[in-house]
Amino acid sequence: MGKLGVVVVAAGRGTRMRTAESKQYLMIEGKTILAHTLETFQHLPEVDEIVVVSGQGDEERCWDDVRRHDITKVSRVVSGGKERQHSVYNGLLALSEGVEDVLVHDAVRPFAEPEHILACWRKACEAGAAVLAVPVKDTIKVVGEDGTIQSTPNRRSLWAIQTPQAFRLSALIRAHREAEAAEFVGTDDAMLVERIGMQVSVVEGSYDNIKITTPEDLPLAEWLLHKRRGVRST
Repeated sequence: MGKLGVVVVAAGRGTRMRTAESKQYLMIEGKTILAHTLETFQHLPEVDEIVVVSGQGDEERCWDDVRRHDITKVSRVVSGGKERQHSVYNGLLALSEGVEDVLVHDAVRPFAEPEHILACWRKACEAGAAVLAVPVKDTIKVVGEDGTIQSTPNRRSLWAIQTPQAFRLSALIRAHREAEAAEFVGTDDAMLVERIGMQVSVVEGSYDNIKITTPEDLPLAEWLLHKRRGVRST
């Protein structure tokens, strides 16, 4: 059986966080958000290897976090590219020989549950590609440039997509190469795979799997960490 690799994308600068510090290096309970995220995959026996994609110039800083928290599954830290898509591609190419399946995950999503991660991976093993997602709770409106509502999609068909996203490594590399050749930039990896005609399955995750993006997310992240620790200690 082939190996399972993880590409953790930690190259963002976090302009929406409105801090001088990149959001993945902000501290929660004495650890960086990146360290919390890496520990999730470190503790999964099914994961063989982790590649971290850092911002240019932050490589040694990532290694410091890896060493400090004994994240032994990290094999490489590589530099990111201009867009997230380019950063992911750099990470994919850095995976070791023998990796057949890959999980692509945002460094600032430290609360992905192990059972959901594994369910997403197992679905990808069956179908070729899968993503974690949750049903949208609110009514969504399509709004035009003039600020007026154009349409109201059926909420039952709308899902908010999360990470990790799981793929056969060969298929995802092909999708990235074809996107690069066409100068196409997508908003996530699933979009690139959809573009080459593959179906992507949805696996229901948790609303706790937040992406820490704005200052308002930090108190929620601290609460979620306390909640997770409380559940695991009972």
